[in-house]
Amino acid sequence: MQASAVRRLVTLREVGTAALLVGVVAAAMVKNPHFLDVKNLNSILLWIPLLVVVGMGQMMVILTRGIDVSVGSTMGVSGIVVGMLFRDHPNLNIYVGAAIGFAIGTVLGAINGGLISWAKIPPIIATLGTLSAYRGLAFIICKGEQIDSNNIPESLTNWALYGPLTIKGVTFNWLIIWALATALLTAYFLKTSRTGRAIYSIGSHPEAARLRGLPVNKVTFLVYSVCGGLAGLAGVLYASRYGFVNPGTAGSGFELTVIAAVVIGGTNVLGGSGTVVGVLLGSLLLGTINVALAVLGIDAAWQMLVYGLVILIALTIDSYLQRLLGKLAVSS
Repeated sequence: MQASAVRRLVTLREVGTAALLVGVVAAAMVKNPHFLDVKNLNSILLWIPLLVVVGMGQMMVILTRGIDVSVGSTMGVSGIVVGMLFRDHPNLNIYVGAAIGFAIGTVLGAINGGLISWAKIPPIIATLGTLSAYRGLAFIICKGEQIDSNNIPESLTNWALYGPLTIKGVTFNWLIIWALATALLTAYFLKTSRTGRAIYSIGSHPEAARLRGLPVNKVTFLVYSVCGGLAGLAGVLYASRYGFVNPGTAGSGFELTVIAAVVIGGTNVLGGSGTVVGVLLGSLLLGTINVALAVLGIDAAWQMLVYGLVILIALTIDSYLQRLLGKLAVSS
């Protein structure tokens, strides 16, 4: 009964996110009837891929009752290192660069995982520390110098400009393909693998999972490593999206946006429930809000306020649904 209730509540959250998305689009179209024109749709499709890629890793972390606030800094380190490699080795294959970015992020994520799994440092404390440390590392590696657009291969920036599918002027760029591929692999992993099921079990009840013999420390280490790896990949996608990498701004503040997308999409901040579809919806909602604010001429400073308010609303809904779930469990 309780598992069935959880599924119903998760579905309810996803439907609520979809309804909110429709509401945002409707409100924007009242102010600007041309909100859904080709230019704005392309802007939304260009904005959300990085959020989806990192959001998949963040979702798995939150499913285990953790959090990783260092993902933005991890993006910065990866983007800087791979950007320097492209600068110094212009013939470096861009897919090799993407693999290197993923590997760098995995190492940084593994450090987080080790601190949390075996040093037993609370996730928020551990990743707050590495958020600062990794940002400093990015500055040290590049000596504070930006990787300029002339150092980024054109074949890489083309990922953000072109794609395999264009419908009536709306381009599904290669960054979107990376994001969808990441989402599909995440969904398959969580649904079909023993480790994927263990992630949900650990988040639902860590002590019970440990008593059942699940390798809690190893799974926790894995999800932080994967989260870091996806953030590292996103660092390379960032270079494609913006055409440059600055050690101070690349990924800065991105962790808040990612957490917002994951929580808005229905992933329970107390762990144990959440879906890939929910993260996709949350990312699409934030992407739409971001573009709507720009189209409607609202100052960019309001974006952080909007994200913060949306997180608070999502947390309030989470709290209400948890109380409702408790009542359902008792009644059963």
